[in-house]
Amino acid sequence: MTLDTRLSDDQLTLKKVVQEFANEVVAPVSYHHDRTHTFPYEVVKQMGEMGLFGLPFPEQYGGMGGDYFTLCLALEELAKVDQSVAMTLEAGCSLGTMPVYRFGTEKQKQEWLPMLTSGSALGAFGLTEPGAGSDAGGTRTTGVVDETPMDDDATTGTLEGGQWVINGTKAFITNSGTDITKLVTVTAVTGVNAAGKKEISSILVPVPTKGFTAEPAYDKVGWNASDTHPLTFDDVRVPEENLLGERGRGYANFLSILDEGRIAIAAVATGVAQGCVDASVKYAKEREAFGKPIGQYQAISFKIARMEARAHTARVAYYDAAAKMLAGLPFKKEASIAKMIAGEAAMDNARDATQVHGGYGFMNEYLVARHYRDSKILEIGEGTTEVQLMLIARTLGL
Repeated sequence: MTLDTRLSDDQLTLKKVVQEFANEVVAPVSYHHDRTHTFPYEVVKQMGEMGLFGLPFPEQYGGMGGDYFTLCLALEELAKVDQSVAMTLEAGCSLGTMPVYRFGTEKQKQEWLPMLTSGSALGAFGLTEPGAGSDAGGTRTTGVVDETPMDDDATTGTLEGGQWVINGTKAFITNSGTDITKLVTVTAVTGVNAAGKKEISSILVPVPTKGFTAEPAYDKVGWNASDTHPLTFDDVRVPEENLLGERGRGYANFLSILDEGRIAIAAVATGVAQGCVDASVKYAKEREAFGKPIGQYQAISFKIARMEARAHTARVAYYDAAAKMLAGLPFKKEASIAKMIAGEAAMDNARDATQVHGGYGFMNEYLVARHYRDSKILEIGEGTTEVQLMLIARTLGL
């Protein structure tokens, strides 16, 4: 397979449009939302109107008819100026909408996808728990079937079938507590299989639903404009038909979603790495010390050159993983490599960009300072660097 990294005219047009939106709409309000820890509803609304939340989904469900790589190109451009906004889109598409598209029934798709792909509503995926992060198989949240039909106040009778009763807690769930959050998909232990292991299933929980609570938002180091909450499920009852995919396949299905998501996270991290380069080049040309621009000193120019090399390598890695995925080839190893390489590039470039900017790089009003705080989670979220190394080692037979 030959990797062609040249973009089509349509892809180049998309990059330009999103780049302009990022610079003209997102960047001017980025510091405000970071400082006030507020969700950028006005930005998200415009992203929905642009069709960004529907990029990788078919037109029949309100999408734009693009593919996953198209989404990644948009994420890279947004992440250059604001990681929180990029992650709102990434989590909205990859974690909130994609599971319904991949594993939902036609009825579930018709019900949920149009509002999610339009950006008028956000979905979230409740996988991580306080005691089960990388070990998502350690899920303790439970889903038990109560055969009693659910009351339906909107009709004259009852809904056919029984109901799921969900109890438990989830942690670090993105897009789970906004004013436009309408769906949380939750993984829960729904029984024990023949081998005596936990049977983990995915269940759709509309928001609001009695017993579901998005607890107060976290006080985070970074991603301050990204909505992240712990969730509580206290006898949450939803129709039995809200099972997403096959019973007992919830965890396995979500692992496949994570493989794709790692490419998207790599695209975000690549955007961060490149954003740090761009900001540093601009600053190094303007800032003078000892009579000339600091970019003319080898100590600075070489540092920025190394930053550019990291960003380039990260981009090639996620392009390669995306190409294999879209070609229907195995891509688990490549996705892990891309996620690891890009996450480290973002963190390393943010550190070096802060150094280039000197004291100004320590001021939150400067983009590189926010990237420095924000970037660490790129080595943790959706699979830590250590998990990626474990997955890569497994493909080598180790």
